[in-house]
Amino acid sequence: MGRQQIGPSHRPEEPGSAGPNGATPLQWLGVDATAELEEVVRALAAIPERGSASPGEREAAYWLSERFTEHGCEVAVEEEEAHGTFWWPMGLSSAAGLIAGVAGLAGMARSSRSSGRILRRLAVLAGIASAASLVDDVTSGPRILRKRLLPTRTCWNVVARTGDPEANEVVVVMAHHDAPHTGRIFDQTAQRWFARRFPGIVERINTAPPLYWPVISGPIMVVLGSLFRKKSAVAYGTVASAISAAVFADIGRSPVNQGANDNLSGVAGLVWLARALSERPVRGVRVIIASCGSEESFQEGIIGFVKRHRHELPVSRTRFVNLETVGSPHLVLLEGEGPVVMRDYEATFKALAGEVAAGEGISLTRGMRARTTTDSLITARAGYPTATLTSFDDCKELSNYHLMSDVPDNLEWGTVQDAARLAEAIVREVGAHAVPL
Repeated sequence: MGRQQIGPSHRPEEPGSAGPNGATPLQWLGVDATAELEEVVRALAAIPERGSASPGEREAAYWLSERFTEHGCEVAVEEEEAHGTFWWPMGLSSAAGLIAGVAGLAGMARSSRSSGRILRRLAVLAGIASAASLVDDVTSGPRILRKRLLPTRTCWNVVARTGDPEANEVVVVMAHHDAPHTGRIFDQTAQRWFARRFPGIVERINTAPPLYWPVISGPIMVVLGSLFRKKSAVAYGTVASAISAAVFADIGRSPVNQGANDNLSGVAGLVWLARALSERPVRGVRVIIASCGSEESFQEGIIGFVKRHRHELPVSRTRFVNLETVGSPHLVLLEGEGPVVMRDYEATFKALAGEVAAGEGISLTRGMRARTTTDSLITARAGYPTATLTSFDDCKELSNYHLMSDVPDNLEWGTVQDAARLAEAIVREVGAHAVPL
């Protein structure tokens, strides 16, 4: 039997009213819930250098495994292969675009000589390789550069099982426990000035600017300019590639922040979900709680998770809920994401998440799409219905995104609570409508 059509069945009129399976999803929204959420965030934020595929990521994984075990889950820490950065593959690919541009400009200067033709052909070939490598890496393709030429390390996923072990329906609730590098490119001063100066325009913008397009356009312009002998195009591509390489180098040398919003806010929701399902067991749905590593190096942890567990996660009966940066003032349900080409998530499960939020009295912004990448890129591409919960502030910015100010004291705890509560309510909704095979 395939996926069942389900809809919201729980419309509590006051805290404590019974929900599906006899649960009381609103009861935990109090001092005790806040204390646990904050304890998780502060404990993990105190781990130094929690970058992708780092000793800090490993320490966080084993800390979480102990907490999930305390909440009655069957827990495993799984090691996956990872490179652990994105600035090396993206920076090297951009540097290749720069080299292509220099070759193209030199070829233009020797237009009437055979050496000029050779240089222009070299520019075309190097530019194509650069652009292809950039697209390959940012979209989580085969990733030839990082897998064939760059060193690999280990990342750590924490996989906790709870819920009804005999159920046919599966919900995977995920987040990531590695923290991001900072860098000058993440400064939000210009965006915030624009939002204050032109609030009406920002209000109408529901899709983030395609930040990776200028990066990829560099080598593409080198190729086109070299083919059609347009020096201005080659010059643009050379400068764009040089700037991109410099930006990635700056990210690589910049420190790792505490990652409170991105993404300990989501990890705290996972821990609370484990506790909630332990105290008020759910029927009709198997629940897998996955805290993945190396998301900040372009989803390496979740790639390993899907590859390892796909045999037990049939597309027709499995849904994913992603808690990703849920500590800004306003909770958001993303419609889709894509750094190069925008792809919407499956509509039915998004609609369910929105209806459940309304039934729970949770304010949830709809209609937003992301140009950065999350772990949902991998699960949605694998065919799984995916609901991605994130958050933004009044300027439609992720609060303290990749900044050193991303610390626990700057979290909006009410939004973190709402995200955790909504994840629990979605799980219970799926369980309430599950039909045995």
